[in-house]
Amino acid sequence: MAEETPESSGTSLLHNSAATASKPRHFLKDVVFHGKFQLLNSLAPEENTQCQHGLYFQDGERRVDYILTYHIKKPSSSRSNRQSSRFTDNAFTRSLRRGTARLGRPPPPQPRVVPEVASQDHSMDYHEDDKRYRREEFEGNLRDMGLELEKDEDTKTPGVGFVKIHAPWHVLCREAEFMKLKMPTKKVYEVKQCSGVGAKINTLVNKATEPLHPNVEENRAQNVKHLSYAFSREKQHLFDLSDRDSFFDSKTRASIVFEVLKRTKCTKAKYSMGITSLLGSGVYTAAYPLHDGDVDGENVEPNDRKLLYEEWASYSVFYKYQPIGLVRKYFGEKIGLYFAWLGLYTQMLIPASLVGVIVFLYGCATVDNNIPSMEICHPRNNITMCPLCDRACNYWKLKEACGTARASHLFDNPATVFFSIFMALWAAMFMEHWKRRQMRLNYEWDLTGFEEEEDHPRAEYELCVMQKSLKKEHKTQKTEKEKLTCRDRLPAYMTNIVMMLLMIGVTFAIVFGVILYRISITAALHMSNNPTTRSNVRLMVKTTAAIINLVVILILDEVYGAVARWLTVLEVPKTDKSFEERLIFKTFILKFVNAFTPIIYIAFFRGRLVGRPGSYLYVFESYRMEECAHGGCLMELCIQLSITMLGKQLIQNNLFEIGIPKLKKLIRYIKSKRRTFQEEEREKKLQRYETDHFLEPFAGLTPEYMEMIIQFGFVTLFVASFPLAPLFALLNNIIEIRLDAKKFVAELRRPVAARAKDIGIWYNLLRGVAKVAVIINAFVISFTSDFIPRLVYQYMYSPDGSMHGFVNHTMSYFNVSDFQDGKEPMDPHHLGYQVEMCRYKDYREPPWSNTPYVVSKEFWAVLAARLAFVIVFQNVVMLMSDIVDWLIPDIPKDISLQIHKEKILMVELFMKEEQGKMQFIDSMTPCDGKERNNHAPVARSRSIPHTYSHTHANNF
Repeated sequence: MAEETPESSGTSLLHNSAATASKPRHFLKDVVFHGKFQLLNSLAPEENTQCQHGLYFQDGERRVDYILTYHIKKPSSSRSNRQSSRFTDNAFTRSLRRGTARLGRPPPPQPRVVPEVASQDHSMDYHEDDKRYRREEFEGNLRDMGLELEKDEDTKTPGVGFVKIHAPWHVLCREAEFMKLKMPTKKVYEVKQCSGVGAKINTLVNKATEPLHPNVEENRAQNVKHLSYAFSREKQHLFDLSDRDSFFDSKTRASIVFEVLKRTKCTKAKYSMGITSLLGSGVYTAAYPLHDGDVDGENVEPNDRKLLYEEWASYSVFYKYQPIGLVRKYFGEKIGLYFAWLGLYTQMLIPASLVGVIVFLYGCATVDNNIPSMEICHPRNNITMCPLCDRACNYWKLKEACGTARASHLFDNPATVFFSIFMALWAAMFMEHWKRRQMRLNYEWDLTGFEEEEDHPRAEYELCVMQKSLKKEHKTQKTEKEKLTCRDRLPAYMTNIVMMLLMIGVTFAIVFGVILYRISITAALHMSNNPTTRSNVRLMVKTTAAIINLVVILILDEVYGAVARWLTVLEVPKTDKSFEERLIFKTFILKFVNAFTPIIYIAFFRGRLVGRPGSYLYVFESYRMEECAHGGCLMELCIQLSITMLGKQLIQNNLFEIGIPKLKKLIRYIKSKRRTFQEEEREKKLQRYETDHFLEPFAGLTPEYMEMIIQFGFVTLFVASFPLAPLFALLNNIIEIRLDAKKFVAELRRPVAARAKDIGIWYNLLRGVAKVAVIINAFVISFTSDFIPRLVYQYMYSPDGSMHGFVNHTMSYFNVSDFQDGKEPMDPHHLGYQVEMCRYKDYREPPWSNTPYVVSKEFWAVLAARLAFVIVFQNVVMLMSDIVDWLIPDIPKDISLQIHKEKILMVELFMKEEQGKMQFIDSMTPCDGKERNNHAPVARSRSIPHTYSHTHANNF
């Protein structure tokens, strides 16, 4: 029988021998399959296109649902000769030795082997044999679970073996029932459409937006919907099983196989190992489902992947809506929710961008009428300002700050206050709109009754528990390596806290280093002989410091991501969900602090820890703290924010996402020793699973969400200083959606579909950022801008209620004779005359006062007004946000009615089924006295369906 089993070029079919022996029908099926297999091998390649593309087993009938890859170690020629002449330590050689000994013959002579080489070869052989042993055990357990496997080691990818996995029908049904997958039933009901004025408005909107919809079937509105129910093998008659091949699509089949892989363990090893541990230890090198087909090329058959590539992943359709239904069908609910959220966020940025542009244009239109900037730029302005640094800097005229003052007005005007309030309400509207959109998707995707079950414990957690139990029972002694993999929770938490504080301290130290850079470079440039350099010192220092901050942020982002993962591994979380949430939280904290610490310093600390002329604050007794320009620090805040935001979007989010996957793919091609001139021809001959092997592995949605959450922070936190932030975010996201789409469709291996009814912890982070944004914008308007000082002057100190005299009101006097020794300018006659009094921006008493240089009463009046504004602004805006939250229901009314209708229809369906069963029992019962006694329960059951259905609909 073994001689008749066919084998084709290194491809071996793995059968379940136990099932074959116990079930003759399966045995006959295998015999028939063997005949088909032999017939298949005799076919020409053109007659077996499905098999040749790698989407099916060698029989051309069973579809490949999942792929496992492993490393094949091909020995060199010399080592191969040694191995061929050397007996391996297995049962066959031992029996051969025993047989020769019984016959009295001497054993065959052993070749002379160099001890060092033999020891090295033996160690390598041991590791390879151990991996092969684990693979055989794991694959045997998979066959015991009902899966069908087929190996392929003779591929065009050198050094890589493939295990093709197929889930037969009975396994799909069993696992679908375990996973409680909701599948469409035969029952169809009509989806209620809105009527009246609402229907007319929807019709007009649909006609107007028709060119914006992608040309896919899933994106079109449907008037009927199949009633969905959790799959059950006992109720298969409820479902349309006329076409079993299409009942479970490729996404569902792959997720079912993945669930089986997670439950299957290697138990004969020292510790139980699941698929995650096997991948981590190198037993398997990769695990992934297959893509449906190619995306481009000649004679490509239509498939969902190709349709997504044309209608979603192309930059030529950037103006169209996303085919979210098709994305969910191909990638699963979790990825579908991400792109639905990203699309809604991008749409909501459109009104925010329009308002931001209007605010910016208002600043441009009113800059010539702004009285404070007009006073600064007036030619008759003869105010002499104190030096900006010690010794190297000279006295300067206030009118030299004309350009800075005019530019500051573009972002520091009354409209920015309105824009801050608008953006706070916009964030609340966005959150509420997303909740409604999420509920609508849950209804359309049959996730209304979905509850996430507790995940299986992670392999690392099980290993840790096992090591602790062994330690308590004193049955074994832990090795040093095991001590590093399993730590007590308290030391792990302490390590996390210490390391998080250390990383935040590193960020503060770098920001402090950039501060020292600005101080020293400012002094050095003021000593330059070039007048152009001296006149543009502030702009050069601001720009270069912002670029340095950007580079440091990009580098530390990568470092902090690795540190956050390391800290999460130390905690040994129980489940994958817990691991992901802890990793997300740590990564968010570190990256948020890294991105916004330089901005927070400029907004709230720069220019406030300076001192005054004659009594400046110094760092290390030599570096004088830097001051803001006369127009305030808002302009510098805008420069820092714009460079950081644009730099992160262009370099980190777009350039890295395009360049790094291309580079990694090139490296994998080089490692596989594929020559350039053979690349195109070999690509045509590669099987589907080989082509997908060279794609980049899917690393999760955390990086995608993280960059959008940080961008959301840029849009909302400091929007008072940069009204154009929503516009830049909108332009970036238009590209980001298509870039991510192309990456998922064409450059990544197909991820395993995961069910989810919401975006998880990311929603909580969004709400937290939106709440913090209200407080930060209140402080930016109050303390960073001159909005409050202008109001105080206009309504308390202005003689005529106008802004005339505001600039002079905000500056104090300083007698140059009060300079400390060695701190006065080296060239006191730089302006052509002897300076006796200079001015500086602060609220202090003049030198001729009884209390010279003490803060004046105007300072306390302005401070009180600033604090009052923060309190009022924060409470009013949060109250308005809560009102918006209260007014907008989380569940759309039509969706609520449809969900209730589904519950009623489902209960009626089961009641009708029960009545049919009872009628069938009645018809089979003999006509005697027992029949009459059984009529009463039947009548009662028929008399209560209405109330019964409503009661069960509420508890469904």
